[in-house]
Amino acid sequence: MSKQEENVNPENSIEEEVDEIEEGARPEEESTEAVVDDSAVEETPPTPEEQLAEAEAKASEYLDGWQRARAELANFKKRTERERELWKQTLQSDILIGLLPVVDDFDRALENKPALSEGDGASEWLGGIELIHRKLVGQLEELGVSTIAALNEPFDPAYHEAVMESESADHQPGHVMEVIRKGYMIGDKVLRPAMVVVAK
Repeated sequence: MSKQEENVNPENSIEEEVDEIEEGARPEEESTEAVVDDSAVEETPPTPEEQLAEAEAKASEYLDGWQRARAELANFKKRTERERELWKQTLQSDILIGLLPVVDDFDRALENKPALSEGDGASEWLGGIELIHRKLVGQLEELGVSTIAALNEPFDPAYHEAVMESESADHQPGHVMEVIRKGYMIGDKVLRPAMVVVAK
């Protein structure tokens, strides 16, 4: 064995090898830390163009929602107005239908009025009754109520209610020869059909 080999300390060689291994591992740790640091970097803030595009998208979304809400409100108002008008017409029709028998009573009373002599006061009383009848009919007309044409008209089940048929030499078959009770309508709506006798 040579002297050089005798002078080599085994412990020193082991320590040197460990140091070399540690030195070789350090760059890898540093590179790992560098990678971690890169991942922790904050994102780049949006550009003005991106911010503008985002704001325009939000504005379009808000505008669309506002327009839908406005349309829904307009539809609600229209529906409410229609319902209110329908309710008004129904209520008005019910009231008018209740008044029609009173008009019928006036008509029958005036058609069968007795002969009155001058000076006994009855003629003035009858004049007052006729005046009340005219006012009542006038009020109905102002509300849009009109009498259904029936006498000598062709029978129409939409406006006439036939209670019987009868032979007549003075009327065409299928035409109204007598009106038993007047019919009334308001606008295009029939309040009550006319009760009639039809010629056959």
